[in-house]
This record gives sequence, C-alpha cells and structure tokens, in this order.
Amino acid sequence: MLDFSKPGLAIFDMDSTLITIECIDEIAAIAGCKREVSLITERAMRGELDFAESLKARVAKLRGVRRTQLEQLFDPIPFTPGAQELLYWLHQKGWKTALVSGGFTWFAAPVSQTLKFDFCLANRLVWDNDVLTGEVEEPIVDARIKAECLERWASEADIPMHQTLAVGDGANDIPMLNAAGFGVAFCAKPSLQEIADLIIDEPDLMAIVRYFEQQIVNNPSHAL
Repeated sequence: MLDFSKPGLAIFDMDSTLITIECIDEIAAIAGCKREVSLITERAMRGELDFAESLKARVAKLRGVRRTQLEQLFDPIPFTPGAQELLYWLHQKGWKTALVSGGFTWFAAPVSQTLKFDFCLANRLVWDNDVLTGEVEEPIVDARIKAECLERWASEADIPMHQTLAVGDGANDIPMLNAAGFGVAFCAKPSLQEIADLIIDEPDLMAIVRYFEQQIVNNPSHAL
C-alpha cells in the first residue's frame, strides 16, 4: 500500500492515459492515413507488434505534415477527465510526478508544462524546417526505456521503489507497472490489466484518488 503521507513518485503514460487521444493516429488523420495507422497502433498497444519498429513504420507515413497542422490537435489540450485534479492532488501530497511516453515531445512538452511534471521524456519527431520528414530520433522510448526512467527518476529523487505509482494503458507499459510499487491499468488493454494492482475502466483519473481514499476508510492505519 502506498503511503501518501511520505514522499513518492507517480509516473504516467500520456496517450490514452493523460490525454484522450493517440497523437500519432490524429497526425495520421491529417496525413490521410488514419485508419491504416490506427490499426497498427492498436496492435502495438496490445503487444502484438514490436513497439519501436511499428513506431518507425507509422511515423514514415506522416512525412509532409506541417507544424501548423499539428497545432489544431492541441488547442485546447484534450486532457482525460480528472487528469489536472489528480496531478494537483499528488503535488499537494508532496509527490514528484513524471511523464514518459512512446508518443512525441511536440505533445508531451505542453502537457508536462501545464500539469507541472518534475520529469518528462518522449520521442522526438524529425523536422525539415516546419515539415515532418517521416523519421523519429533514436533511441526510441519503448517499454524498456519507460521502466528504466521510473527507476532512474525514483533514484534521483531519493524515493524507494515501493513508494512509486505507475499509470498506463498499453502493453508497452507492462515493464513500468511491474517495476512500480503500485501499478494502475487505466482503460487498458487486457495484457496490461493482467499484471496491474488496480484496474480502472471508467475514463476518470480521479478514480485513482477515490480508490486510495476508500482504502483508508477500510484500513484507518494507512494514512493519506
């Protein structure tokens, strides 16, 4: 059981977790290939495809999209219900927070800034002036990197691993949730639900807070 009266670290996936969209699918819509890319994304999130290779294949189809076209996707930022309230609650508890995403810094940076994350890492799209080249910078943020980020950032913040919370939705979040002291599968694929400590199917991130508050009611020896 996490102790929110002591320091901790909460780490989050971004696409379909903190925000309601899969950014790559929405860029693909601009490029006119959303259905094709969405099917690959779905298979990757179920763990049926190698994440890094599937990401390269999907990004290749985005060549030619202009920066100005992306701006419409994040105006306003499509936050998942409860995201801002949950991050405020965690900060009020004195917890460090982190965002690690197999998505892109173009989207992760404003999310991180708005929600005041202490740590943030995502993949970098390659631009030629203001046009996407269809490439993504190496190394790619995949499942292994996500878990490594959790461990490294917890160490940097001097937080024991049993005081870490990880929240995600796809198969590429499995190592991260396995490494965390407590893992939440949020509106998640079956493969992630199988290893999670908590499964939340309602699209409201504040359900996490309600769960822990209920644990205190059931066991008053635990403190928030």
